[in-house]
Amino acid sequence: MFYFKFFRAPVALSMGLVVCLPCMARAESEPSTAETAEAAVSADTAGNDGPALDEVVVIAQHLNEARNGIQTQTGASIYTINEAAIGAQPGGDNQLLNQVIMQAPEVAQDSFGQFHVRGEHNGLQYRLNGIILPEGISVFGQSLDPRLISSMTLITGALPAEYGLRTAGIIDLKTKSGVIDPGGSVSIYGGSHGTVEPSFNYGGSAGRFNYFVSGDFLRNDLGIESPDGRSSPDHDHTTQYHEFAYLEYILDESNRLSAVLSSSAGKFQIPNRGNQVPGITNADGTPLTVNGQTTYPSDALNENQRELNHFAILSWQHSQGAFDVQTSVTARYSSLNFVPDALGDILFDGIAQNAFKQNVAYALQSDASYKLNEAHTLRGGVFLQSDHSKSSTSSAVIALDDAGNQVSDLPVNIVDNGAKTEWIESLYLQDEWKIIPAVTVNYGLRFDKFTAFASGHQVSPRVNVVWQALDDTTVHAGYSRYLSPPPFELVGTETVSKFVNTTAGAEVQQADTPQAEQANYYDVGVQQKITDQITVGLDSYYKQSHNLIDEGQFGAPIILTPFNYTYGKQYGVELTSSFTADAFTAYMNLAWQSARGKNIDSAEFNFGADDLAYIAEHYIHLDHEQRVTASGGASYLWGHTRFSADFLVGSGLRADLTLPDGSSIPNGAHLPYYEQVNLGASHVFHLGDDAGTLTTRIDVINVFDKRYEIRDGTGVGVGAPQFGPRRGLFFGISKSI
Repeated sequence: MFYFKFFRAPVALSMGLVVCLPCMARAESEPSTAETAEAAVSADTAGNDGPALDEVVVIAQHLNEARNGIQTQTGASIYTINEAAIGAQPGGDNQLLNQVIMQAPEVAQDSFGQFHVRGEHNGLQYRLNGIILPEGISVFGQSLDPRLISSMTLITGALPAEYGLRTAGIIDLKTKSGVIDPGGSVSIYGGSHGTVEPSFNYGGSAGRFNYFVSGDFLRNDLGIESPDGRSSPDHDHTTQYHEFAYLEYILDESNRLSAVLSSSAGKFQIPNRGNQVPGITNADGTPLTVNGQTTYPSDALNENQRELNHFAILSWQHSQGAFDVQTSVTARYSSLNFVPDALGDILFDGIAQNAFKQNVAYALQSDASYKLNEAHTLRGGVFLQSDHSKSSTSSAVIALDDAGNQVSDLPVNIVDNGAKTEWIESLYLQDEWKIIPAVTVNYGLRFDKFTAFASGHQVSPRVNVVWQALDDTTVHAGYSRYLSPPPFELVGTETVSKFVNTTAGAEVQQADTPQAEQANYYDVGVQQKITDQITVGLDSYYKQSHNLIDEGQFGAPIILTPFNYTYGKQYGVELTSSFTADAFTAYMNLAWQSARGKNIDSAEFNFGADDLAYIAEHYIHLDHEQRVTASGGASYLWGHTRFSADFLVGSGLRADLTLPDGSSIPNGAHLPYYEQVNLGASHVFHLGDDAGTLTTRIDVINVFDKRYEIRDGTGVGVGAPQFGPRRGLFFGISKSI
């Protein structure tokens, strides 16, 4: 189906073509960038043996278009946000990437900066210029920053054969280029919650060498969502940095080399809930005693987490005639280290666990397309990945006797380390066949194989049909078979038996290994352009899964752990609408979904026996299901001043339902409806031909100071309560360079 970012403007058609709505009115009278550059080449390069800048621009544009053509989104549901769109949102490019993505259809927000697409817990694959990024371990930190993006596309639905492994959503980011958009800016942004964020970005070129670099530093006192709804929670400071570089060298009109370097690091204090007291008792009812203490103020807890993410990509692209190919090698390092409160964590949780996880991944990816004739375009590719993950944990617990009473108040230390290497091999081949001018079919096969804690392989057929029923009406339908391995870097290696007769002992001793998810996915949608200003779309989907993958946060360390439901079924409907008229544009997305699972059959030790027994016999709502999700926004440009607004509305994620007899139904209830409205205004001062521009902005997040709960601490795999952000006032100033 086809999605439109309305005040930000791009419309992404089902055939993968992105059209900028504000540009369409002048398209007939103004030449394109490439046409302008080509005209300049003939004049500027006559009698000149060296490459002119305009010539390099033309080649770079051509290679970018060829790279985009290697991929296809035929029949998938796509939603694109470009650089101007991001800048028009409240917060602009000072937002985190997840806040940008949550304005897309059926994206539900969650705690720890997570979000869920179409009722999936995670299952997201990030691509940079079409290149798959190996997965990392980070929970809070986000290594990709909106400042580096020229456009972002969310691809969902029945995906073509080139997309695999993670299929809930493909987030494909196109980087900025110094030769096409030279220049940059330095800025400072800050305000509520002690926020200070200096940043810079700059792009340029020298001959055939082009570059774009960006960086920022962020500190504030709301690094993680508030656990009790206070605007300024205790112990919630964060410092983060992001650095990024895109480098390319154009060898000739058909070839280029490019490199991407990225580094990010974040330190996070884990916020405390006020006025809590330890509740762990011995079997005889006496409170747990640790080093002579039975009480501990929750405000004094001192838990901290540090996350690192670094990656590098080296790519070669060749484009000549009907043949295009891009081959890349990627390396990624990520790590997470949780440091507990040595005394307080045992009193509150029964365990103080110092946890370190590290993952090092290497990948080779090659994708190609060949236009066989006017009716057929063939595409194929290969993906190979090897990653090594290691986990080191040291857990302080209190030993218990067979009756469940502590034998000493001195903690004992349990060491539980592990390491494993994963291998992934994937192949695909597909044909985009234009049967008649109004009907295009994309069909293909994909083969995936993985070997890790578990192993598996599958041949997956894919087929999508797009029908241009009328000039303003487009219909699509698709079917895809999926194989999704469990997220290797998150699989827990805890030896359950080591914690028997301790305060961290599991009620259930079973610990089956998480398995790959297999699914059938169906998608049908229609887009209707009602007038030149109004476009609407309707999309529906149904997914049936075996070994549905979910994730939970178990224990104090904020590390997600995967597990499976034997059976899963998800379905929903999405409605999108857009309006654009001169300086005013607006959009709205509305979605309804159902996401359920039955019978947890892996990582069982993380759950209580009663919950496991109930879920074995009943389909339950998945904890991340949000029945109704809406987003929308508007923007008005008045001279050099832009006014903008956007909002989020949700029916609430799931929580346990407590029955009158004291028992509960896992995920049987949902949290209350919530809404969050944000406002922004920016003004551009033109300082003269040589002085550039100065841009100021003011943003108000959660204008009405709505206090709403994202999680209440109950539900399958839910660790602790979290609340949405309270009202915040932020200011920014940016100078072009």
